Amino acid sequence: MNRPLRIEFEHALYHVTARGDRQDYIFRSDNDRLTWLALLGQTCARFNFVVRAYCQMSNHYHLLLETVHGELARGMRHLNGNYSRYFNRAHDLVGHVFQGRYKAILCQRDTYLLELSRYIELNPVRARMVELPVDWPWSSYQSTIGLVDAPIWLRSDSVLRRFGSNVRDARLSYQAFVAAGIGGISPLAKVSNEMLLGDDQFRASIIGVEPTGNPKEIKRGQRRAVARSLPEYFATYRDPKEAMARAYLSLDFTMPEIARHARVSVKTVSRAVAAFKAEA
Repeated sequence: MNRPLRIEFEHALYHVTARGDRQDYIFRSDNDRLTWLALLGQTCARFNFVVRAYCQMSNHYHLLLETVHGELARGMRHLNGNYSRYFNRAHDLVGHVFQGRYKAILCQRDTYLLELSRYIELNPVRARMVELPVDWPWSSYQSTIGLVDAPIWLRSDSVLRRFGSNVRDARLSYQAFVAAGIGGISPLAKVSNEMLLGDDQFRASIIGVEPTGNPKEIKRGQRRAVARSLPEYFATYRDPKEAMARAYLSLDFTMPEIARHARVSVKTVSRAVAAFKAEA
């Protein structure tokens, strides 16, 4: 079975998780956690990501992440790759830190923004690490309800706006909403095709559905319908080498396809990709 492809486009909302290799810890100290948060902030600034909610556990983390300009794959490689190098260096280790690649679920914003934020911030409660989410300092919950200042990359305003325009009242309502979810069913139980969380209309808008209502297997051609075209890459990026590299790294186009469009050799595309990776 082919692993699910990444669907990337502007202003997409994802639930992202990454787990430790062999279920091992990825956070062994407060310094590990603080370093990961700093790298997350760096990643958000570089790739124009916005975090709506997050939670660091012991052997995994959760992110509710909006990609303003797409580029989920590149941003996550930056975050996990740099953290892995830090972690191995800090703990005198070698080898993989994370268990394979991260998992990203594309989510229907209007329906699942609140449920996913609550689900993520209740993780320590479900794991019986704390009794209440406010007792866990390594999630977005304390910032969302106003107990601590939020980092610039954490934007819980879209969550709170669902509860009204008065910030104080919205925070109180959000606390009640989260408390009501303790012991509830995970919204991720409704994920389809291993990567989509939304109603039938949402799924149809992304990949289409079979007459039976079952999701189709996501093919390269279907993925292109929601991704940038080659002309868009070359119109967006002034440097044609950067445009070639970004198009190839999106996984939507092969090197020969890019070479034909740019009227260059495949070797030129390969060199552009290698140079771009070296600078990233």
